[in-house]
Amino acid sequence: MDDQLIDQLIDRFFAAIEAGDIDTVRSLYAPHAVIWHNDDLVEQSVEDNLKVLRGLHRTVADLRYEIVRRARLDDGVLQQHVLHGTLPGGAAVTLHAAMYVRIKDGRISRIDEYLDSAHRATIRAAREAHSG
Repeated sequence: MDDQLIDQLIDRFFAAIEAGDIDTVRSLYAPHAVIWHNDDLVEQSVEDNLKVLRGLHRTVADLRYEIVRRARLDDGVLQQHVLHGTLPGGAAVTLHAAMYVRIKDGRISRIDEYLDSAHRATIRAAREAHSG
């Protein structure tokens, strides 16, 4: 897969997350993709990750990724970004993160996400309070 197609795939992936377009996110994942986070060390399935993304959208408004840098690797990309949004009640939230996104056969096969666990805990607590 050439660099331009990889950039388009990654751009579509993050745009779909920002828009809450779970069907598009699903279509960009390989069927048995794995998503891992540094703060819980759990490997999520695609469906488990999509549940988290749905919860994120129910809790955080105005979701937006600020791409700090992206580097091409032989099997994907390494991206550093800041996730911005607004919590219920109006508080702004930012989450600094880096992702190693592996691509195989034109789809995302694995993501290793390294994030600021303190800010993720803030989002998680707001999600739990918001859901009841």
